[in-house]
Amino acid sequence: MSKTTPDTPATSDAPDAPVGDQDLGAAGSQLSTAPKESLSMPALGVIGWARWFWRQLTSMRVALLLLLLVALGAIPGSLIPQTGTDATKVADFVKNNPTLGDVYGKLGLFHVYSSVWFSAVYILLFVSLIGCIVPRTWQFVGQLRGRPPGAPKRLTRLPAYTTWRTEAEPEQVREAALALLKKKRFRAHLAGDNVAGEKGYLREIGNLAFHIALIVMLTAFAWGQLFKSEGNKLVVEGDGFSNTLISYDDFKSGNLFSTDDLVPFSFTLDKFTGTYETSGPNKGTPRLYQAAINYSEGAYGKDHKTLVKVNEPLEIGDAKVYLTAHGYAPLITVRDGKGNVVFHDAVAMLPLDSNVTSTGVIKVLDGYRNAQGVSEQLGISAFFLPTYTKGSETASTFPALNNPVLNLTPYHGDLGVNSGIPQSVYQLDKSHVKDFKDAKGQELRDNLKPGQTMQLPNGAGSITYESTRQWANFQVVQQPASGWALAGALTAIFGLAASLFIQRRRVWVRAVTGADGVTVVEMAGLGRSESAKVPEELGELAGVLYDQASGAPEGTEAEPDGVSDSGAASTEGAEN
Repeated sequence: MSKTTPDTPATSDAPDAPVGDQDLGAAGSQLSTAPKESLSMPALGVIGWARWFWRQLTSMRVALLLLLLVALGAIPGSLIPQTGTDATKVADFVKNNPTLGDVYGKLGLFHVYSSVWFSAVYILLFVSLIGCIVPRTWQFVGQLRGRPPGAPKRLTRLPAYTTWRTEAEPEQVREAALALLKKKRFRAHLAGDNVAGEKGYLREIGNLAFHIALIVMLTAFAWGQLFKSEGNKLVVEGDGFSNTLISYDDFKSGNLFSTDDLVPFSFTLDKFTGTYETSGPNKGTPRLYQAAINYSEGAYGKDHKTLVKVNEPLEIGDAKVYLTAHGYAPLITVRDGKGNVVFHDAVAMLPLDSNVTSTGVIKVLDGYRNAQGVSEQLGISAFFLPTYTKGSETASTFPALNNPVLNLTPYHGDLGVNSGIPQSVYQLDKSHVKDFKDAKGQELRDNLKPGQTMQLPNGAGSITYESTRQWANFQVVQQPASGWALAGALTAIFGLAASLFIQRRRVWVRAVTGADGVTVVEMAGLGRSESAKVPEELGELAGVLYDQASGAPEGTEAEPDGVSDSGAASTEGAEN
């Protein structure tokens, strides 16, 4: 054997310096405060930085951070009025809070979901999920194509373990164990003197399905927001609607929506039916809301009759027609001073309370001439009570048409509709009109019942309340990819449940001939997470296998169904 001596450290300039001095010099150099030469790190370069950024973006912590940012970004979208939902509220907010409104506008908080910062976070989250899923998918495919690893050298170190001795041959035990594991839906194979089996792959499939479902949901949500459309239309009984842009009372859509995407259809409201509770604590509560309509698909489609109810929309292609509101529309006839009919139509009234106390405006814009033959415009402020009760002249006492009364206050002059400033059909501009005076010099106001007429003073004409029709408000919604979003949500739920409740686990059975010629059988199990299922399952498997390879009459070292817990096993032990 040759001897080796350690190299002498060169810590001194003098080659003959004592060893003690050399050691002191080494220690002194470590304690010295003199600056050391810095280590030069190699530059990452463009490709290196790109790889580093990609690894950070596809890490789990960054994905969770982006998901948190998306959730936080949705908060102002829920609390602050959005231009895509209600532009009027946005205008009112800016008017009442000019400084804060200017800040919100610059930050894009009035259109959160289409803002640059929210879109950037959304896209980064999308890319991060894809970057996480693709390599994990390939890794899982490789695991499926491979075989479970062979048994560790020492099975006694695993958390679930049992052993016994049997007179059966080792080959017979291994064949019986292989058949048993396959029967219990384990992926099993022979690996030398042991049988290796693995189960619970649905756990990883569920995990992957959950993440893929998130991508589907994100894509469907983005697609739906970009191509969606939503419009409202109030339709009086006897009137119709055609699904064109100019037919809507209000309409909003996504950034990539085109009018060509509107589903071609039309319908007519034949009759609206509403019934209410007549007594008890729920008096006045609706019992039935339904609209009988006659609709057709396309320009030359056949007519079909159907009922549209609350939460039971009419589906035509990708469009859904919802019944959202109901009210009354008194049929009004207005005549001028010569008795000529200048207005005859049902005027929709807007409900103010649950008993459908309603208000509205009747505007006669053309054709009216007063007693002197001068052309004017009439504006009639209307207040409608479907159930009028003495002592409660300002509010209806029941939503049904039990005793309808229409209160009218007429005005004449210029309604301002030709000024170029848009007006609401439910509001009356009184800045350039005058009221009519009654015989006492008071403002003319009167209550009419169906069939009654209000005479305007000085032969200025008349207003007749003919009858009462009903109206229904319909909301037409086109939300593309909503089916994909629903499928993604359901898949995410089931995938998450699988990843939480299914445990991936491995089982090994080793059968070898002992020193005394008796076969020794060892069984052990290992789970990916702590669970009582592995020992229980191993005990059941051991009991079945013991029935096929029963213990030797003498020298039995362990009961067949005894499962010990050593508590010293680790996942790495299963890979040895």
